[in-house]
Amino acid sequence: MAAMAGRLALAFLLAAAAVQAASAVNTTLTLHNLCPFTVYPLVTANGGLPSIADNKLQLEANGLAYFPIPPTSWSGRVVARTLCSSPTNCQTGMAPPVTVVQLVVHSAEAGPGADLATYSVSLTDGFNVGAAVSPQFVGGGQCPVLGCPVNLNDGCPADQRVMGNGGVVLACKGDYGYFKKRCPLTRVGGRDVEPVPQSCRAPRELKVVFCPTTI
Repeated sequence: MAAMAGRLALAFLLAAAAVQAASAVNTTLTLHNLCPFTVYPLVTANGGLPSIADNKLQLEANGLAYFPIPPTSWSGRVVARTLCSSPTNCQTGMAPPVTVVQLVVHSAEAGPGADLATYSVSLTDGFNVGAAVSPQFVGGGQCPVLGCPVNLNDGCPADQRVMGNGGVVLACKGDYGYFKKRCPLTRVGGRDVEPVPQSCRAPRELKVVFCPTTI
């Protein structure tokens, strides 16, 4: 009986996964570099989920890159590494302070077949470049563009600056007040959320823009 119950439970889980996959649209992660310099994007899947990028890409100014997201529930992070001599040797983006884009795609949190996507730009770990997330070709719900179109290195408090050669500010450790005042459509702490509602369903594309000029 126990063996039969186990087989039934497994069959149910497989069927549920098949239903979710069938109801999920094909979603692409697009990266667009509007910075006036090269970035090395780092796309990291959350624990146990498949990788979608080899993270060797060098994205020139105004460059675009596309990554298909698996049809089942997937989540991960995107950061921009800068001033790199190689993908593993960069002056920013390898460790905090760094701007972090957080993505959850094909979530069943809103119920079967909802195909919910959630996303945010987090400054909890600091700031190195501006970033925004813009859903495209959405199936419904509220899908605001979220992120930070401001270079927070300009005006970063003196004691929060990460300095490079020639006195250039490479990144900003910042604090809650400084980041939230200048970029309110970001998250700057563990319980912080953006002041706009989000309930985005079935986007066919999630576009992450580095150094956006507006959102």
